[in-house]
Order: sequence, then structure tokens, then C-alpha cells
Amino acid sequence: MDYIIEPAKRIPIDNEVDICVLGGSCTGLFAAVRAARLGAKVAIVEKQNCFGGVATSGLVNIWHSLYDTLREKQIIGGLTYETIQRLNKREAIEYIGKNKTGPFVLNTEELKIELDELAKSSDIKIYFHTLYTAPYIEDGELKAVFIENKSGRKAIKAKIFIDATGDGDLCASLGVPYTIPDKKQPPTTSAKIYRLHEKLSRKDFSNLIIEYGREFGLEEDWGWAGGIPGIKELTFHAETHVFNVNCADADQLTYSEIEGRRQIRAYMDIVRKYGPDEVKPHLVALASYIGVRETRHFCCKYRLTEEDLLYGRKFNDAVANGSYRVDIHHEDKKGITLKNLDGREVYIRRGTPDVVTRWRKDDGYTNYYQIPYRCLVPNGHFDNLLVCGRMIDADKGSFGAIRVMVNLNQTGEAAGVAAYLALNNNSSVKELNTDTIRKMLKQGGSIIF
Repeated sequence: MDYIIEPAKRIPIDNEVDICVLGGSCTGLFAAVRAARLGAKVAIVEKQNCFGGVATSGLVNIWHSLYDTLREKQIIGGLTYETIQRLNKREAIEYIGKNKTGPFVLNTEELKIELDELAKSSDIKIYFHTLYTAPYIEDGELKAVFIENKSGRKAIKAKIFIDATGDGDLCASLGVPYTIPDKKQPPTTSAKIYRLHEKLSRKDFSNLIIEYGREFGLEEDWGWAGGIPGIKELTFHAETHVFNVNCADADQLTYSEIEGRRQIRAYMDIVRKYGPDEVKPHLVALASYIGVRETRHFCCKYRLTEEDLLYGRKFNDAVANGSYRVDIHHEDKKGITLKNLDGREVYIRRGTPDVVTRWRKDDGYTNYYQIPYRCLVPNGHFDNLLVCGRMIDADKGSFGAIRVMVNLNQTGEAAGVAAYLALNNNSSVKELNTDTIRKMLKQGGSIIF
């Protein structure tokens, strides 16, 4: 490979803050908000034009239950619960099922505005349409990050950094060790479609895809769809996957974006050609970026395991709770596997009967699981660096459950509180008293057991 030498130049420092968060998903924003509410000066950098990540730009509008599996005890609070309450006032939330314990479907356009309000009320310095480009290291310490946007290349200095980029862009450029599974959960491009399911059932839609998918270049697959609050004719769709790609690679990410959109046109064309004459679907919105499920997992002080999760292991440094089942979208066999906390296992593939077995041979079960703070503290010599979101340290099975938004949102809040405490105590993020982290999370509305 040939190279060009870029001349050295002076980079203006755009801001000096206490804490810099890279990545403006709900996870990243919630980290920033929790730290700012405690009194820290915070900046957040987001490559898109809004907060919310996959929940907004990716169109994925479902948040799973905030309760244990019995739907008796609330186990998730904090900013996820606060955001749901705020959206509820605008009739931008609908409950799935008879009770009001979740899951919820959201109006993601209202969510964008609500997250703006949340950030503004916390006096956070917001950088939209801004890319993180590189770290600045001085005497072996992380002192700043370089960014680029419409105003050019600049730097943000901070005392603590939180990587919430999903792929761990900051951590990767710092050389923090990571793993990428051989068989990753494949990404999906989502869409909002008008009148697709007005007169076409899910079963009939699936049968059309099974029968004619090959003609339109679709592989055997599995997908799902859902409603939009208050708009019956409009539905959300995540019907296909892009297989065998690593979306942490620029060329493969580009391919995935194009292929994901092509797949949406393909299944709509199947309906137009072979569906009932009265069904005339119209594409209303495409995700502004593909919904990436899995890339890098950074090596941290602890790796969460499937056994930890399925058997409900409790941790002294737990900072998050969850009850969503293990949900693995397969790359090597088409379909998904669900491992429920009650011991049941279900393999689902479009066009075939569900295969129901038991992963647990006894009659035991757990009602919820936990994520420890140690999963957010990356290995390496940087004392002012935390991670949150889908890049935290978890094996294949545990990641299949913790990857959903209501779980990862909590890791952002924990990172924000821990960053503030490290700042306030002038200490390493690796040496914090986790009892203090948990106490402060609870005081801020999180549910801590």
C-alpha cells in the first residue's frame, strides 16, 4: 500500500471538559446526562444528526420489559423509565400485551426530540454531524480526542473519556485488546412501510417470501415487524439480515448498507408481484444506518458469561439488571435461537415449525440477571477510559440477551456515574468503590439490588 505523508499542523482546542462521551445512542446520551446532572462539564460527540442510535436512526422502536420475568418486580428504572414517562405524555408509547410492564413500542421521531430536550436540560455540549478521528496521547496518558465536522478538525480535551461508539472506535485506536466472534449476529436494515399489513397477514407475507425469495435474491431468513404508536396503517419491519459481514470494516459496512436497502425493495417487490391486488405497500422511511448487532467486544476486567446470565448470578458490583432472554440471530444457520430464563429453548426459522427443547435439564429458573461494573472497565494502562453499550465484555450467549436497548442504556448510566466519581475523587476508573457507584446510581433513579 502506498502512503501520503500528511503535513503536521496546529489543531485548535474546541473545548475543555471534565468528561467526553463518544457516541450519542441512548446509551451514550444517558452516560452524559447522568454525569452532567451530578455536576460534571460534559461534551458528547455523535456522527448522526440526532441522539438515539439504533432506536432513532435505525428505526428499531421496541424497548423490552422493565420488569422481571414474572412481571411482578420492576428491575429497570433510571433514564430509560424517565424517557418512557416523557414519551407517554405525548402518546408516543404503546404497550405490547395486556399489562403495562412492557415491552413498549415507541414513536421514534418523538424520541429524537425528547432526547434533544433531555440533553439541553442537562447543559451538555452537543456535537452532531461530528466524527471522532484519533486520540491524543501525552506522556502515555489519554488527554484529548480529535474530531472533524463542518468547522474542520479540532480537539476536545477531557479528564475522563467514555467510548459509547458501538464498535469501540476510541478503544480500537488506543490498542485496547478486543475479540470479534467468528459467527457474529448479522445486521439488519429496518424500514417503515405503509399499508403492507393492512390486508396481508404476517403468515401470508412469510409464505410469499419463502416461495419467491430466491427469485429476488433473498436467502432463507427470519424477520419480524411491529406497530407504530397511533398509526395503524404504518408498520416497522426488520425482515432480513446481511450475512457474513464485519460492520467494523469500512468496505463491508458500505456493502451492508446497500445490500440491506436492496433486500427491503426485494420483499416489497415480491408483495407487489405476487401478493393480493388490494395490497399496495409504500415505503415511508429507511433507517439512516444499518442496525449493527455485533462487532468488537473489548477485553475488560470481567467477561460476562451465558452461565452467569441464565442462572441469574448476582454480583457485588452489579450496575444493571435485565430479564430479556438470550436471543441469537444466527450467521451460520438461518433463523434465531431463544433461550428463556425458565429453561426453555426455541429455534425459529421462517416457514418451519418452531423447535422447542430445554437448555436447562432441571426445573429451576431465574427471574432476572445482572451486569457487573467490571464489564465496563477495559484492560490496558489507561485509567480514564470506560466503555458502555454493545462493545462491553460479554461472551456470545450473554451478549444475546444484554444487547437489547433497555439493558445497554443502564451501562451508559453506570459509566456516567463512574466517570463523575473518578473525576471527583481524582482516581482511576479501575479503583473506584463500586458500593459508591451503586449508591449514586440508586439516588439518581436506577434500580439497584
